[in-house]
Amino acid sequence: METSELRERLNALMPGVRRDLEDLVRIQSVSADPQRVGEVQRSAEAVAALLRAEGFQDVQVVTANNDGIAPAVLGRIPARPGQPTVLLYAHHDVQPENDPADWDSPPWEPTERNGRLYGRGAADDKAGIMAHLAAIRTLGEDLRVGVTVFIEGEEEVASATLPDLLAQHRDYLACDTIVIADSGNWDIGVPALTTTLRGMIRCDLEVRTMTHAVHSGMWGGLVPDALMTLSRVISSLYDEHGGVAVAGLHSGPAADVDYPEERLRAESGALPQVKWIGSGSAVERMWTQPAITVTGIDAPRVDGASNTLTPSARAKITIRLAPGDSTANAFACLERHLEQHVPFGAAYSLELCDSGEPTSIDATGPAYDAARAAFTEAWDGTEPIDMGVGGSIPFIAEFLECFPGASVLVTGIEDPDTRAHGANEGLHLAEFERACLAEALLLDKLAN
Repeated sequence: METSELRERLNALMPGVRRDLEDLVRIQSVSADPQRVGEVQRSAEAVAALLRAEGFQDVQVVTANNDGIAPAVLGRIPARPGQPTVLLYAHHDVQPENDPADWDSPPWEPTERNGRLYGRGAADDKAGIMAHLAAIRTLGEDLRVGVTVFIEGEEEVASATLPDLLAQHRDYLACDTIVIADSGNWDIGVPALTTTLRGMIRCDLEVRTMTHAVHSGMWGGLVPDALMTLSRVISSLYDEHGGVAVAGLHSGPAADVDYPEERLRAESGALPQVKWIGSGSAVERMWTQPAITVTGIDAPRVDGASNTLTPSARAKITIRLAPGDSTANAFACLERHLEQHVPFGAAYSLELCDSGEPTSIDATGPAYDAARAAFTEAWDGTEPIDMGVGGSIPFIAEFLECFPGASVLVTGIEDPDTRAHGANEGLHLAEFERACLAEALLLDKLAN
């Protein structure tokens, strides 16, 4: 079909697409919150209703263990004779909103400001769901490929039951191409296809130096306290430049992409005087090198703290893994590092909380040719770049393993200022419309 015709169709449909997106955003589908299990179920049912309204067949809300936890939504439109089937993925669960006071507008009430739609899940990833549906609506009776939709309900809590769901519904989900709408574009006006993603391990590290707390005046200077000991351990994870000091983790080269200094500062929120850590190009440090972050510490509060030596302390340690590494290797490397660097004979324990393998995608072949052409047309002649992502989408490795013959396209509707997982998560509405058009064009081209 002509790009101009699809563009006109989509433009007329966008008010309805936005209304449906806003309705989804109002549902507090926080999969990490046991108190909002009902909201996650309500979200799944809302997605199922949207699929049925578009004429999808055999729409199901399913869970791996038939326990109602982490419901996913399945639906399909069969392929015409001789045409391929495309599997469209997104997820309907979202991150917690955290402190509503950090938001400039209520997190569960979608609000437009300066061309962006703000709200939890407005981008990650309820906009991914609506991009799929917008493409289907735009093509209408002209949809020639078969489409199967898989909308997950536990992506934000590490997709623990996804392997079981894929195994249980393998025949239902069988496809030739997979489009995963859960990533982002390079910049406003510059589309991208994600070809590498870092993996992740998250661990709880506990350090103990005493059986109980004691008076800091009586015993300070002789007995090491756990907070000081934990601080020494954390410091050992980094070299003098702030790079990773854990031996044995994999690093690799990144695409030759320019990331201007002023853009890095603006998008990261780094203070003007703060220096970058690590070594290598910016994109290597963010996409193809490991990174270690301390994301939480259990310790006595400053307000009301007593003059006491703390007997134990815990930290949440997250390691992002470069493509080419593995979670098993990373955990073993961290264990060896701790054996050598926990000081003063302190006792310690390391528990793996969750993990996800890194991914490197072969971005060649007819499906990628079609995607690049579709993106170029949707963005008025601007060709997409192949980019890496520093974050982790562990389930992509699961899809690659389950459907080794399928081409996997990782697309998205986010941009560098989306602020997914943070306060004021927002969707750039003009870019969202381009992403919807690109997907409609892609589905049309895949039929050829």
